[in-house]
Amino acid sequence: MIFKERYVLIKRLLQLCLCLFASTLFSQGNSKDPAYEQFRKKYWEYEENDKRAFVYLNQYISYAKSEKEYSELFQAYKDAILFSENQKMQYADSAIAAAKQSGNRDLIGDGYLSKGAIYYFNHRKFQLALNEYLTAYEYLENSKDELPKYQNLYHIGVVKSYLGYYDEALKIFKECIAFFQINIKGDLHENVIYNNTKGYLNSLHQAIICYQALGKKDEVKKLLDIASASTPQTKDFILEYSYFKKSKGVYDYYDKKYSDAIADFDQSLPGLKKVNDFTWISYVYFYKGQSFTKLGKQELGVENYKKVDSIFNKHKFILPELRRNYEELIRYYKKKNSPENELYYTNQLLKVDSVISSDFKYLATRIYKDYDTKQLLEVKESLEKTNSFGIVLLSVSGLVIILLACMMFYRVRKQKQIQQKYNELLVKIEDEKSQETEPEPLKFDQSKNVKLDQNIVEKLLNDISNFEANEKFLEKGLTLKKLAENFKTNTSYLSQVINEYKGSNFSVYINQLRIHYATQKIYHNREWRKYSIEHIASASGFSNRQSFSNIFLEINGIRPVDFIKKRIKEVEGGE
Repeated sequence: MIFKERYVLIKRLLQLCLCLFASTLFSQGNSKDPAYEQFRKKYWEYEENDKRAFVYLNQYISYAKSEKEYSELFQAYKDAILFSENQKMQYADSAIAAAKQSGNRDLIGDGYLSKGAIYYFNHRKFQLALNEYLTAYEYLENSKDELPKYQNLYHIGVVKSYLGYYDEALKIFKECIAFFQINIKGDLHENVIYNNTKGYLNSLHQAIICYQALGKKDEVKKLLDIASASTPQTKDFILEYSYFKKSKGVYDYYDKKYSDAIADFDQSLPGLKKVNDFTWISYVYFYKGQSFTKLGKQELGVENYKKVDSIFNKHKFILPELRRNYEELIRYYKKKNSPENELYYTNQLLKVDSVISSDFKYLATRIYKDYDTKQLLEVKESLEKTNSFGIVLLSVSGLVIILLACMMFYRVRKQKQIQQKYNELLVKIEDEKSQETEPEPLKFDQSKNVKLDQNIVEKLLNDISNFEANEKFLEKGLTLKKLAENFKTNTSYLSQVINEYKGSNFSVYINQLRIHYATQKIYHNREWRKYSIEHIASASGFSNRQSFSNIFLEINGIRPVDFIKKRIKEVEGGE
């Protein structure tokens, strides 16, 4: 999603993008006019969003305009993005305009990346950010300077990680780690060392996120140790420190060291809050809530889950991994018998799913169409120029076309089969509806092969009728032993009665009741058709989605997701 989770953000991304990925020509003081370097020295010690920097920045901008030094004007506007609190987007547009006047394609690409960084870090608008990254790619793909190429590579890696393509993203971040690591030591300008250290640490952080999503604990521990030894203990790297503390907390959580995890999360929050990194703040609150829940402190867990919801309400963004936050709240209020709160958080979960699915559909399409496919076409063009793999390429293309045709044929056939099974299920439901009467209590039948006293059998038949009427079969973790204890009998007696009067063993009997319940709800209740499969499975008494889906298919001949789609198309499509 896990996690998708799952899940992808950067330490002080603006400073990384605006400094690390800025043209090093300026940060190293290579300008012909030393006045520009003097301007920067006067304000560069200020922290991000400190408006005092504009005393000198405005002088820098005016001087660059008067001299028509558009490369310097671009740098001034980029610095203004860093120190402005509420006008970052305006300065980003000004930086792009100045870059275009300079005619330098590297600067134009850098400008679009900066704008994308603002959408990403300050607003968490992944779709808008990706648009800017891909525009930047058009300018940077043929750059002879490796720095902007790795800038583009890093950001594409972040999007891939968010989409859950962790193996692909990890490959990118490993390349970034290797690149930045080369330039953090040696006889280099201090700004180059500083910027590459930022890039190195943030690439480590992203790699840790991927390894955690892939469940590779040993690799996570290795990178956390490297990060601990590599992070400077200065105020300039407080946010990087917070990211690694956050990751350490998640590592401790999965290592079942819940108290240690909570301590790690508490140490990570101040740095995250300082720059209002609300995505990772909500991530910390969720795992902090999970840790409290594991320690048996459920009320403290719920308190943290609610903070995640508060952040989502404000920013309308959430990592896929955190949808579990709402499942926890729904379960909690269901146990508390609070339908009002249960309904609220169910609706919130639907909103979360809507936001995530909207992002995923757009981002996955553009990553494939405008980035991955473009790279493949570039490789194809290179192969064709060598004129040595042309035949192979044509053969592969032919195989791909055949494969796509087979996939299309299979899809059409499968859809026909699904429609047929759906129609059969509708007939079954309508037949049940036409025969629907008040269910009669089960009665003793001498022809049944039950070697028990009649009074015992009649008592159990009455218990079973009440059990079905009150929908007690929806209870999770229900076993033959538990039900026998509720009926004040033993498993042998109950098993005999169920086998004879229900025509199946206990497990099949319970599954049939649950699937019938879920089928009726989906068919008749519009709200149920909005729920996720996980929620429907849980509400029907199943412990997990896969088990529910498989048994639904076995009994009804169609998977629940297909049944819901068909029902929506049939009933709501014409509304």
